[in-house]
Amino acid sequence: MATPSDAMQLDASTEATGVERTVVNPSVDMHAHWKPRANPWLIAMTVALAAFMEVLDTSIANVALPHIAGNLGASTDEGTWVLTSYLVSNAIVLPLGGWASNLMGRKNFFLLCITIFTISSFLCGIAPTLPMLLLCRVLQGAGGGGLQPMAQAIMADSFDEKHRGQAFALYGLVAVLAPSIGPTLGGWITDSYSWRWIFYINIPVGILAYILVTRMVDDPPWIVPDRKHLLNMDFMGLAFLSLAMGGMQIMLDKGEENDWFSSGFICFFAVIFVGGLIGLIVWELRQKNPLINLKLFRYKNFAISCFLMALVGGVLNASTVLQPQMLQSLLGYTATNAGEALTAGGFALVFVMPFAGWATGKYPARYIAAVGFVFFAISYWYTTRQLTLDMSFYSASMLRVVQMLPIPFCFISITTAAYVGIPREQSNQVAGLINFVRNIGGSIFIAITGAAVTNQSMHHQALLQEKMTNLRIPYANTLDGTTGYMNQNFGAHNGVGAAMASIYGELNRQAAMQAYVDVFKMLFWMAIGMTLLAFLLSKNKPGGGNSDIAMH
Repeated sequence: MATPSDAMQLDASTEATGVERTVVNPSVDMHAHWKPRANPWLIAMTVALAAFMEVLDTSIANVALPHIAGNLGASTDEGTWVLTSYLVSNAIVLPLGGWASNLMGRKNFFLLCITIFTISSFLCGIAPTLPMLLLCRVLQGAGGGGLQPMAQAIMADSFDEKHRGQAFALYGLVAVLAPSIGPTLGGWITDSYSWRWIFYINIPVGILAYILVTRMVDDPPWIVPDRKHLLNMDFMGLAFLSLAMGGMQIMLDKGEENDWFSSGFICFFAVIFVGGLIGLIVWELRQKNPLINLKLFRYKNFAISCFLMALVGGVLNASTVLQPQMLQSLLGYTATNAGEALTAGGFALVFVMPFAGWATGKYPARYIAAVGFVFFAISYWYTTRQLTLDMSFYSASMLRVVQMLPIPFCFISITTAAYVGIPREQSNQVAGLINFVRNIGGSIFIAITGAAVTNQSMHHQALLQEKMTNLRIPYANTLDGTTGYMNQNFGAHNGVGAAMASIYGELNRQAAMQAYVDVFKMLFWMAIGMTLLAFLLSKNKPGGGNSDIAMH
């Protein structure tokens, strides 16, 4: 059987772009018509199962942090490192799929990631101390980091262009549904059993995924393992990547807790992040065999798709964190109830995803994305009109449904557009980078919106306090009425103080709710801008193949 070197030769654009564009020899045209042995949909469901397990773990532990910290004798602040340690190692491994696939083959790398993730999940569950749990979470994040991009790359190569959008609909369902049900499932498991079971549930799923991948998934002929890649590994690029992602994640996760740049701790990691990022870009662009092929960003569609996907990941993750946070802090919801309020949005995705996948196969990606962003804008504007302190559970659930409906149109169309015009042998790099920027966008937006809620709450609190004067009749009447009620319950000596405390507590709640409204307004204007950016994508011909968009 011919090898890829027999089938391909580099054209003149390779030297300029750093991306191999291929000329296929007719004698080995089988590469262009390769199809997997198993049914592509069975393959898609198999790899989606593994990806679902990993994506779920990014959010399932959130609501269990107080239980984990208390059980292991740690503070709440120390407990948040359970999330940070996972996200740092996950972010470092995400873009490495292309290199690892070239080293050992994509299927073998995927199986290795499943094995590491499953074993480390067991170790997380039995961890006796917080330091041991953090170490196991680092291993778990490293194993999970390869699951998402490799699942997407396997889907991309298993389906032809005409059906790729429908396959990405299944992947999009995994990427969006898992974070939505994670808090609900995590809260229920923690309340009903133990926080350790949020890790143990990965074990049977991991074993099943390993068996199915072993039997169904095959590497395409253009992926040939080469152990020379281990000797030629870009260790400096890996070092820069680790510094940049570690610095960024710690800065974002601990920024608000440490008052951002007024803290030397945060400033240190900010410098680590910026320095590592600059070093990574400069170094990788000069390498013949880079760890991350940044020269892919010379493809206009890919570059724009990555930027849009970062924004999609940002607004999705921000709203996923903001809404349950608001329900718990302002409306008194338990962690489980707050998670349940998000669940309806996940079920809505099940119905919309297939339609979005079908539409992406029929219409140009930029039009589908633009429609999705318009719906995004409408959903966030609707949210700003519905947020109140007496909002019902039904209203909260419907808000999540409205926010989730645009996601499939944006996610699937942008993911599909990212592959158009890119040589097939670069699908691993594309999958790694597109997932990488989505996760980075989510981390950045969660930090930004969290800080915005805090700052805007203080702003509105100051404005409302200015109106707390007896010269204003509404305030004077409220104070008199509340004081009378408190006198009856706490005695005349304590009535005024209790009344002031009650009014001040309500003021804080109103200020915080106005802050959430402000943040959703910010997301609304961002969605408007994303709509305009979508038209920068080239107008591809759906199902027309990889060559219908040129590099710019």
